[in-house]
Amino acid sequence: MMPRNACTPGLMTLLRVGGIFSPDRLEATDILMAGGKIIALGSDLDVPGGWPIHVEEARHLIAVPAFIDQHVHVTGGGGEGGCGTRCPEISAQEIASMGIGTVVGVLGTDGISRSPADLLAKVRGLGAEGICAYMYTGAYRVPPPTLTGDIQRDLAWIPEVIGLGEIAISDHRSSQPRQDEIERIVSDTRVGAMLAGKRGICHFHIGDGKRGLEPLRRLLTETEIPADQVIPTHVNRRRELLEEAADYALTFNASVDVTAFEDAGDGLSSFDAVSRLLELGVPPARITLSSDCNGSLPEFDAEGAYLGMKVARNTTLIADWQRLVHEGVLPLETALGLISTNVARVLGLHASKGRLAVGFDADVALLDSELQPQQTFVSGKSVFKTIKR
Repeated sequence: MMPRNACTPGLMTLLRVGGIFSPDRLEATDILMAGGKIIALGSDLDVPGGWPIHVEEARHLIAVPAFIDQHVHVTGGGGEGGCGTRCPEISAQEIASMGIGTVVGVLGTDGISRSPADLLAKVRGLGAEGICAYMYTGAYRVPPPTLTGDIQRDLAWIPEVIGLGEIAISDHRSSQPRQDEIERIVSDTRVGAMLAGKRGICHFHIGDGKRGLEPLRRLLTETEIPADQVIPTHVNRRRELLEEAADYALTFNASVDVTAFEDAGDGLSSFDAVSRLLELGVPPARITLSSDCNGSLPEFDAEGAYLGMKVARNTTLIADWQRLVHEGVLPLETALGLISTNVARVLGLHASKGRLAVGFDADVALLDSELQPQQTFVSGKSVFKTIKR
């Protein structure tokens, strides 16, 4: 992580790169940033002498929208095997080094030793270190823990709260919510978000249970809730679940979130899952990728007894995404949607994030020829840069 005082940049920053993908390929090679926004795109931009500007020469790199990870256990997940199995917090360096500029923090199984207040404090801490960070209110269980005692108030009064999650269904660790309880919390989230001017998605953890996506199918069939209000994640944890997720996406014109599991076990890697969803006809715009990083990867026996766990990392997210491009599954312009443009739309951040365009947030990742992140800008400030020796 580059110290924030490593250099004294001007009030403006001019990036000169080898190419710009917005995600579509642009003719421009220069990005002018000021006030946290992109204020100009072009080639060989001429800046008057004497202007307070820092020029960053990176002609050997390409610029893309900084990635957005919508499922991060920023305070650490785990705990299924006791207090000694709590996962560690994630650092700003771990986030930015992968080209990620925006994260959404989640609580998981453990909503007891960790709370929405802990999550909010961590999210604000990451913000102080230069990462754009949001959070979901709630955790696995229903009724969900909140900051103010009410889902709608959390959305209305806490700027960092952009939705509800991760609510667990079809999982032995969930609170086994009834259908009417699911409908109530989703409708509460929707109305609270409307009052706050937010999208207010409900981020659903889908477990190994035989019910799969049935509770969400019923929700969209039996109520007036629109499909873009709910996002099922971990849909690649079982092959059968992924097939169901494809049908769900096509039936309801809905989005599904694939998790970049480090060890997919009985499921599919995010590379294989995206490839299969595309084979089944799911449009790329309806697929997103997330890391689940710093969450636990627990192993249970057939009776549900805890056997052990690993800690998820976000390195798999970027590696599998790179593989999708390198092996020709998707062109770079389309693949960028999986971790930028599509995610921004799903979260309701599409007016300011997910694209490199004038007026958008100056969140930029610079990638080398292998698509490996070399520098990350958030709101126009460099928060990560590799050190060349």
